[in-house]
Amino acid sequence: MADTSKQYNEVIETCRSLFINKMKDYGSAWRILRLPSLTDQIFIKAQRIRGLQQNKEQKVDEGQQSEFIGVINYSIMALVQLEKGVVEQPDLSLEQATALYDENVAITKQLMMDKNHDYGEAWRDMRVSSLTDLILQKLLRVKQIEDNQGKTIVSEGIDANYQDMINYAVFALIHLNAAE
Repeated sequence: MADTSKQYNEVIETCRSLFINKMKDYGSAWRILRLPSLTDQIFIKAQRIRGLQQNKEQKVDEGQQSEFIGVINYSIMALVQLEKGVVEQPDLSLEQATALYDENVAITKQLMMDKNHDYGEAWRDMRVSSLTDLILQKLLRVKQIEDNQGKTIVSEGIDANYQDMINYAVFALIHLNAAE
C-alpha cells in the first residue's frame, strides 16, 4: 500500500498545482457556485470521459486525464462549499483556499487508505471504464440527494459521495499514468 500512497500523492500534486494556478488566474470565483452547479460540472466531466471511452473519434484535444483532474478539483470545491457555504462574492485568498484544499485531500486520502486496507486494493484490478461508471453512479446519487434537500434515510451523505468520486478519479489517473 506504500505504492498507493505515493501514487495518490503524485496524482493529487498534479491536481493541486492546477487548482493553485487557476486560483491565481480567477481567484475564488468558484465560491459563488451552489452544490448542484458543482455536481453538474462534475457530471459534464464524467460524461465526457465516458464518451471518450466509447467513441472512436475525438474532436477536442483533451483526453481523459484532464477530465479526471477536473472531477477531483470540482469535488474538492464541492466539499469546501459543503463546509463553508455558498457566498455572493469570492472570499478566499490563495492561501486560505489551498489550506482548505489540503484539509479535504487529507481526509479523503485517509478514507481511501482505510477502505483500501479493507478491500485489499481491489481497484487495481478494475478497468478505468468501471471507475468512470462508478463516478457517474455517485453523481446520480448526489443529484437525488440534492433533489431531496440533502436528506437521506439510510444512505451516506453528499460529502461521502464526493470523497468517493475523488478517490475513484485518483485510481483512474493512477491506471492511466501506468499505461503511458
